[in-house]
Amino acid sequence: MQTQIPELIPCIVSGGAGTRLWPVSRQAFPKPFIRLADDQSLLQKAFLRAARLPGVKRVMIITNQQAQLRTLDECRAVNAGGLALELLLEPEGRNTAPALAAAAADLLEREPAANPLLLALPADHLIADEAAFAAAVEKAARLAGDGRIVVFGLKPSRAETGFGYIEAGAAIGADGQEVARFVEKPDHAAAEGYLAGGRHLWNSGMFCFSAAALCEELAEHAPDVLAAVRDCLAHSPASQSADHRLRALERERFGRCPDISIDYAVMERTRAAAVVRCELGWSDIGNWDSLAEQFPADADGNRVSGDALLRDSHDCFIQSRGRLIAMLGVDNLAVVDTPDALLVADRGRSQEVRELARRLQDQNHPAWRLHLSSQRPWGHYTVLADSERYKIKRIVVKPGASLSLQMHHHRSEHWIVVSGTAMVTHGQEERLLHTNESTFIPAGETHRLSNPGLIDLVLIEVQSGEYLGEDDIVRFADDYGRSEAAP
Repeated sequence: MQTQIPELIPCIVSGGAGTRLWPVSRQAFPKPFIRLADDQSLLQKAFLRAARLPGVKRVMIITNQQAQLRTLDECRAVNAGGLALELLLEPEGRNTAPALAAAAADLLEREPAANPLLLALPADHLIADEAAFAAAVEKAARLAGDGRIVVFGLKPSRAETGFGYIEAGAAIGADGQEVARFVEKPDHAAAEGYLAGGRHLWNSGMFCFSAAALCEELAEHAPDVLAAVRDCLAHSPASQSADHRLRALERERFGRCPDISIDYAVMERTRAAAVVRCELGWSDIGNWDSLAEQFPADADGNRVSGDALLRDSHDCFIQSRGRLIAMLGVDNLAVVDTPDALLVADRGRSQEVRELARRLQDQNHPAWRLHLSSQRPWGHYTVLADSERYKIKRIVVKPGASLSLQMHHHRSEHWIVVSGTAMVTHGQEERLLHTNESTFIPAGETHRLSNPGLIDLVLIEVQSGEYLGEDDIVRFADDYGRSEAAP
């Protein structure tokens, strides 16, 4: 056993679309940004849990390119210790094997002699016992320092058929056990046997390994993944700012990576797999039923987030933002209200919400991708009306902030200032607009909106044209590093 353990770098994988948590989780607002009863998001909780581990100096986050700015905002809001942030941005999801391969290869490329350890953590898990988590991580780090690919195995608390299992084998000192085999999601009878037998553990989806060890295992068992990732990294330059490092993976080459999980690519094939047995007070926030358990229950078993009025109703979960929900004589329902979509579901069928989200995706319905209200680095906007040839938005721009210098091919825009002062760029000209003043931006004209004042700028935007999609945008300059078509 080695005595010197390399640096441990938590690597938070924050790319899940969370379709079972629709209508709150959407493509442009994925599950890690969902907030719980204490107003912290799942991503913030994962970051804080990682940051509190002994000796951690930096945290890496793998996320979607479109989530870059919100991810930075979320982490900065809770990063009181000033840990270094490293973002690895995917242009599209290709599953966990390419994501973790990119993280490991990126670190080896920069720090080949250090060969740091990566602690891979999904962003959508909750862990109640952080002391037990830290102890399990310490064991996993010792095993990973000796070249093991370590998975955290959770002691089952029930005969669960929705999780994969790990059959634990021979002991590896005092820290862990060899993996005898991985087991797919079992039927109920098999799950009952696993619970009674004591050898099987839930596969948590959390891993620990050295960067070099993972790359060696990929070279042996999934060389196509490693080759595609290395080719992608060779064409993906990194940038460094005051508080974070950023590396956006090149779209075309990353799209060539096989879509495969780390479990199938490596864990089920390697001879170096080890498991650390642990009890962490762990929850996988995978659907509305599991999220409901994070809110306190009243005397009738109802759990409420928002404004609700209930009578003769039991074991329901209600989430509302800005609207009263009244329920009479119903049991075991999940009711989730957003400004443009309402979900009413039997809590026992929470897993099936993903099928509704998939149908919306197949229909290219806007409620699959976007909310009516969207946060942006410069402020936020809310869609007030949306028709075939016009759209009306309420836009709020923070003091000192600017939208990108941009142009639209298909739509014109009329801006009316409601509050504050706007600096408007029209082609080569600039002018100030005050409350109750307006301007018109024809299609094809370069323009920019800024707030030079000390209070929020609030305006109403009326769009008109033959196409009003958010991707009808050409950016010429942007204070936030955005170059792709995005709101």
